[in-house]
Amino acid sequence: MRQAQKDSSDKKEGKKKREESPTPDDGHKCRVCRFPLLIALLQLPLGVAVTAVAFLMLAISPSLLARETPHWAGIILCLVSILGFVLYCITYIPDERTSKQFIVKLLYFVLCMIGLVISVLVMAFAAHHYEQTSSFICEEKAEACICILDKEDLLARTFTYKGVSDCEVITGTLTLYFLIQIFLNLAQALVCAVGAFIMWKHRYQVFFAGLQIGSPSTQQWQKV
Repeated sequence: MRQAQKDSSDKKEGKKKREESPTPDDGHKCRVCRFPLLIALLQLPLGVAVTAVAFLMLAISPSLLARETPHWAGIILCLVSILGFVLYCITYIPDERTSKQFIVKLLYFVLCMIGLVISVLVMAFAAHHYEQTSSFICEEKAEACICILDKEDLLARTFTYKGVSDCEVITGTLTLYFLIQIFLNLAQALVCAVGAFIMWKHRYQVFFAGLQIGSPSTQQWQKV
């Protein structure tokens, strides 16, 4: 009888604690503001914009290198955004007992860090090429645009852009696209950094170390 009464009191206490704990419905007032939905909603249009601008740059001349047209970076960042939507759709469990949720969260954190590094690299390349194309001296030769940085330097490197009939596209339009890529990737880097920071702060920064005391049913912990 005493054991049955004890089990009954433990169940009542556990039920009371569950009732006092915050429910997932508390965050329904602003679904769009919840993490990681807001981050994913920012990452997706930025990734699409980076990809679109990169393909517009590639349409100017097939001579442009992959580092000059970072469509690959935009595609990777779109995948990061999709993973963020998947993470939002998974049931929110604070103690991360499900391996599925833990793997998705870890992947999202890692991909946010990779997205941050990629955005910084693309931004660095875009800034370098923006400064370079702004100083170009170009002339048209046989359906191509030949550009150099200094006419007086006989050893100066020559840049050939095939399929370009008007060199103004290189010195004007392409330069503008590089500038747009700088701002887009700067915004994307900031969003990825915020996403990784929030994930680290709320899931991996605070670790609890302690000893379990009392009965196992009450799950009381004390720091050591």
